[in-house]
Amino acid sequence: MRWLMTFMLVLAAGALLGADEPAGQWRPLFDGKTLAGWHATPGGNWQVVDGTLQGTNEASDKRHGILLSDAAYTNFSIRAKFKVTRGNSGFYFHSEPVKSAVSVKGFQVEVDREMDTGGLYETLGRAWVVKPDPVEMRKHYTPGEWTDLLLECHGPHIVVTINGYKTADLTDEKGAKSGHFGLQLHGGMDMDVQFKDIEIKTD
Repeated sequence: MRWLMTFMLVLAAGALLGADEPAGQWRPLFDGKTLAGWHATPGGNWQVVDGTLQGTNEASDKRHGILLSDAAYTNFSIRAKFKVTRGNSGFYFHSEPVKSAVSVKGFQVEVDREMDTGGLYETLGRAWVVKPDPVEMRKHYTPGEWTDLLLECHGPHIVVTINGYKTADLTDEKGAKSGHFGLQLHGGMDMDVQFKDIEIKTD
């Protein structure tokens, strides 16, 4: 009986280590096959296509369809790749669902086909908080191509990097410090956007 108790203790210790292990290490938030760990708000359509999260919508749908992470996060670094074929998207963080046409309240990294990609916008808050330099962005961002996004949030400090170029560096005491990630389908426009290789490293 003692060996069984020892075995159970070892299993419990392993489970605890497994729960803590992701801290400080990159781990996937999207398994490349399913929507496990994510859920969609009404508006548009999110599906897994060839290892990517693909969101589509039509201009007749005025709702902002958001694919939200089930879990909320506070301090983290997260990286992903995105490609915008049509429309205006965003990568939400420190956000919360609300009952409105836009579905969420909180920060987003702008993700679209314009040179404000990589800026910081606060939905149902201060609107634009940081806009990148469009002249510099043209050197680093090509709309319609796969693009690297790195977002780092530690306390009030937020840093956004697009294709290795820092587009936002903000120390913000006013915004939320915890919340969900969200991938945006903007309402009222034709949308086709893809995300993949989403990985997170928590403190």
